[in-house]
Amino acid sequence: MRSIVLLAAVIALCGCAQLPAVHERQLLQEAAGTQQIQVYGSRGPLSTREARRALARVNAQAPNADAFDRQLALEQIIAESPLYAGNSVRVLQDGAQTFPAMFAAMQGARRSLDLEYYILQDVESGGRKLSDVLVARSRAGVRVRVIYDAIGSLGTPAAFFARLRAAGVQLVQYNPISLLEGPVALNERDHRKILIADDRLAIVGGVNLSTTYESAPPLAHALGGSRQPPAQAGHPVWHDLDLEIRGPVVPELTRLFRAHWREQKGPPLPPQTPVKIAPQGKEVVRVIGSSPVRLATRYYVSVLTAIRSAQSSVWITAAYFVPTHRELRALRAAARRGVDVRILLPSHSDVGAVLAVQRSYYPELLAAGIKVYERSDGIVHSKSMVVDDVWSLVGSSNFDQRSILFNDEVDVVVLGKTTADQIRAIIRNDIRHGKRVDWQAVRAQGELQRMKGWFWRLWQQLL
Repeated sequence: MRSIVLLAAVIALCGCAQLPAVHERQLLQEAAGTQQIQVYGSRGPLSTREARRALARVNAQAPNADAFDRQLALEQIIAESPLYAGNSVRVLQDGAQTFPAMFAAMQGARRSLDLEYYILQDVESGGRKLSDVLVARSRAGVRVRVIYDAIGSLGTPAAFFARLRAAGVQLVQYNPISLLEGPVALNERDHRKILIADDRLAIVGGVNLSTTYESAPPLAHALGGSRQPPAQAGHPVWHDLDLEIRGPVVPELTRLFRAHWREQKGPPLPPQTPVKIAPQGKEVVRVIGSSPVRLATRYYVSVLTAIRSAQSSVWITAAYFVPTHRELRALRAAARRGVDVRILLPSHSDVGAVLAVQRSYYPELLAAGIKVYERSDGIVHSKSMVVDDVWSLVGSSNFDQRSILFNDEVDVVVLGKTTADQIRAIIRNDIRHGKRVDWQAVRAQGELQRMKGWFWRLWQQLL
């Protein structure tokens, strides 16, 4: 019954929201008229010949070069941000790998350190607290700026922020909760997770600076060395992904951070001076910043067109699976035309009511031939997608309507098999720790569970 009440409360908040219209024919016509895919490098836009050369390796890896080119053209129109060549990308798994990388990046910053997180807590890694590192960097002359969400960080003690301010760290609270300043924007949240050091290194994805990620499993287990979940002290393991990126694309993330800083009326920023970053690798990367308040739901349309362009495979990991009608139709259509569609989902969640919603989609997914898996050892919080073994997406956006309708999000597209193979290997290992959902499991769902799922589905159709 508590779950029903929770769903009703969410419905009350979402009742006036409308999903964005996707004019597919118009987008295809615009994409057909695109003369060239824009690719930038360390010194700015690449020439037509250089851009073709940068994409040639990726095109050769795609199962259908024409379909891949069409997707890139569509994405270029949607994302309103170019591709950047010459980047290195490292996939980080769970808190066990992500927190050490974050702390190393912060400790290595020499000029500037920008953090933007939905949840900001005084986490610990390697025996050091986050507050210790930020205070030390600020006192060493590094410009430390932090944006944190008012709702996501509601439980963080005021003493944590007071200590940072006293050390000269600049803090901005995203959409503060204040009844004196007009209506409370409970839904309009900053769900991004970004760390940027010296405009040269960025860590971005689904991992919050939250103590929930300190319950990391032994690394051998995380990499598939054991099928048994480790013993937990207090709370379960959270499974998630981040990307550590070095190269010319990093200033794009800085631009998104600075835009939020200005919108939230943070202290004046110095001009963003161009940073010349030498090529750090061979990865081609695009940053997608979405903001429903500005009608910029770029993630949603990028995902939708990627699924529809898929030729061989679509692998998805989702923490909260509440697809739109268009996304559901696109997934079913892909499976029915022979695409290998696999979806890895949690078997239990920090938002228990969402599980009933998630499971209400299983009959439609299974009927279309989609392979669905649930992982039970911990909480799946990853937001990742790999299409045709060559197009990868990792970020903060969930495969649900809240990320489309309300949240400011950031996601990263990486082109090429190197990153795609890493993420596919992680998903494959996650599947080994889970169980495939079949018709017997669907029929075994309790009546109350089905009622809760369909209760939400009914209201979803009224949005």
